[in-house]
Amino acid sequence: MRLPTEAEWEYSCRAGTTTAFYNGSTDDSTLGSLAWYASNACEAAAGCETQMVATRLPNALGLYDMLGNVWEWCSDWHGDYSASSVTDPTGPSTGSDRVARGGSIYNASAWCRAANRGTYGPDYANVHVGFRVVRTP
Repeated sequence: MRLPTEAEWEYSCRAGTTTAFYNGSTDDSTLGSLAWYASNACEAAAGCETQMVATRLPNALGLYDMLGNVWEWCSDWHGDYSASSVTDPTGPSTGSDRVARGGSIYNASAWCRAANRGTYGPDYANVHVGFRVVRTP
């Protein structure tokens, strides 16, 4: 078991789409059916709270919560993307911040898009950052 690379995470999130959201849409008004984010996870009285998994629609691969709820750690160090075409790229071999993807309950819809990248130091811990593991056969 391991953390996914950033490329693996994005491939899994997009599930064959090329749009901002894995339901094939670029319209922010559709995000609520897919993700918990600031507009639907934060109540004025209760504040923001992470939500139960699998209470929003899955993507075409059957994966839930790829957007919103919690940022998901990737194994890659943060760095610029390669200028050349690369298949299944990995990030730099060293760095100071790791990549996180997907956005969280604290974020507006603009942060909860398949292509958006976040970064955190590897020792960062908070309720809005989690992980998803992959298994190498």
